Amino acid sequence: MYSVIVSRTFQKQFHSLQEQLQQRIRNALKELEINPNQPRSGADIKPLKNTKPQKHRLRVGDHRIIYMIEENTVYVIEVFKRSKGY
Repeated sequence: MYSVIVSRTFQKQFHSLQEQLQQRIRNALKELEINPNQPRSGADIKPLKNTKPQKHRLRVGDHRIIYMIEENTVYVIEVFKRSKGY
């Protein structure tokens, strides 16, 4: 099991989203606790190229969650709509 820690930036962005989307993101973050590296149903995960330290993105509908992994901890950095870009 991994522990998930969210940044203040993520919290601000998260609270500005609609309640239904917030619930979908909560469910996706629970999937990260199981295995943040493995793509599967309910967790569309991809590593981002050329990032140091290595970052990953998790897709939730039109939104993307950016996070990084250190040992048994997942640090969630931000959430944004795909049109914003990376």
